[in-house]
Amino acid sequence: MAIGDSITYLNDHKNETQNRLTRGYLTQVTAQLPNIHYINKGYNGWTSGGIANRIDSLGLVKADIYTVFLGTNDWWQGRPIGTLDDYKSNAGNKTIYGSFRIIFNKLRALNPDAKIVLMTPLQRVDFVYLFDKRNNAFGSYQPKNGQTLEAVANAIAEIGKFEKIPVTDLYHNKDFPLEKLVKFKRLKAPATGTYTDYPYPKFIGIPFNPATDDYPYPEEAIDLTYDGLHPSDTGCEIIANSLVKIMKNF
Repeated sequence: MAIGDSITYLNDHKNETQNRLTRGYLTQVTAQLPNIHYINKGYNGWTSGGIANRIDSLGLVKADIYTVFLGTNDWWQGRPIGTLDDYKSNAGNKTIYGSFRIIFNKLRALNPDAKIVLMTPLQRVDFVYLFDKRNNAFGSYQPKNGQTLEAVANAIAEIGKFEKIPVTDLYHNKDFPLEKLVKFKRLKAPATGTYTDYPYPKFIGIPFNPATDDYPYPEEAIDLTYDGLHPSDTGCEIIANSLVKIMKNF
């Protein structure tokens, strides 16, 4: 059972990527490990807090393996990370650490013998939603609400270390550098107004007006993500390979 946000959800909703994604990471895991069958419990836009808040109404069921892939939306929504003590003391749903404890408690109640794999969020550059350019966000190259996405990733890794369970640290995966998330961002050059393809990090700080500007990531800009945030087939292959490596040892 894969618990996650839109990156997990989109595996089975490729129409919501304009079919820029054709083989999500769950599909690619099961292609390599055909004895594994997945249940997709990904939800668009959800945080660990959102999952924890609805943990008993999500239809989670007993599974042999649970993957938990959350954190990028927690960061963007400015949820406090908290400390490992929040996790250890089961302090509630006020911090990311506390939210993960609620999720863990539920999974262990469903199957005390299940394997659990944690997945950190991957780095992100400027996100612009394919279907609504007004839905956009800057990348993890700068903090949000005084917190870095790396700090969220490190918190999730710390939970894994405390629980002695495997973590695939996608944030620090050298195959996911910021420079390769998109090939470029197409923006109007401030001096001339001419559309120009800017690679990372040159596009940082160049204005984007969702009301008047073209969508900045045409298909030829796709690299490891197709919109600055959501992994492409190639990006999903990196994620899948990291999971397969872990699951082969179960």
